[in-house]
Amino acid sequence: MIEQIQKTFSAERARVVLFDFDGTLSLIRAGWMDVMVPMMVEILLELKTGELEAGLRGIVEDFVGRLTGRQTVYQMIELARQVEARGGRPLDPLAYKKMYLDRLHDRIHHRLEELRSGACRPEKYLVPGSRGLLEALRRRGLKLYLASGTDEEYMKDEARLLDLERYFDGGIYGAQDDYKSFSKAILIQRILASAECRGEEFLGFGDGYVEIENVKQVGGVAVGVATAEPECLQVDAWKRERLVGVGADFIIPNYLCQNELLALLFPNN
Repeated sequence: MIEQIQKTFSAERARVVLFDFDGTLSLIRAGWMDVMVPMMVEILLELKTGELEAGLRGIVEDFVGRLTGRQTVYQMIELARQVEARGGRPLDPLAYKKMYLDRLHDRIHHRLEELRSGACRPEKYLVPGSRGLLEALRRRGLKLYLASGTDEEYMKDEARLLDLERYFDGGIYGAQDDYKSFSKAILIQRILASAECRGEEFLGFGDGYVEIENVKQVGGVAVGVATAEPECLQVDAWKRERLVGVGADFIIPNYLCQNELLALLFPNN
């Protein structure tokens, strides 16, 4: 199922394609929000401000969702701000990030081991239809970039395990220790500055608020991947609302509709 939000938009002039990683292609980290949000709510509850757990969960879900697509540390910076605003003494955001990554690893380590050992095919942890779409875009001569808010060393390893590296001739980019030195917006500006393409020649795919907004800000076409993980068979209403809100031109649950999607994106060829 494809929902075309902006009826007049196509990617006919696209030369460059920017993909987000987690939730857009990779399902290795599916369920990460079910790790991050409870951890943050737990930390805020420990401050004993009298706020109800449900109210704190709503606050946390809002800022986590708003910052999805940026480097993980930004969500932890906001957590620290929330702690301080309630009279607490926050840890360094990098300490919160380590706490989160340790918990996430406990949840996903068996998936990584499955892939490393060859016990499963990479497709088990890919959004359905991902490989076919990547191959179709490469056949059209488009240059593909992969960018993520996940630490670069981890996401490059995961991209390798999923056999995705070979598609991204533009490069694979992730979060850096110096978190201010990289973002998806910075990468887009570098590509534009290199005269590789103009803003309207960008095509972007993502499941997060940030990458959709970044692509639309330069005049590109954005496909919102609002998939309900981990099955990825239908649209997640919460994701859809956020992606449409920042200007997504199309909403899809997966890439099994790739022939129809490509016909909409490239109507004249």
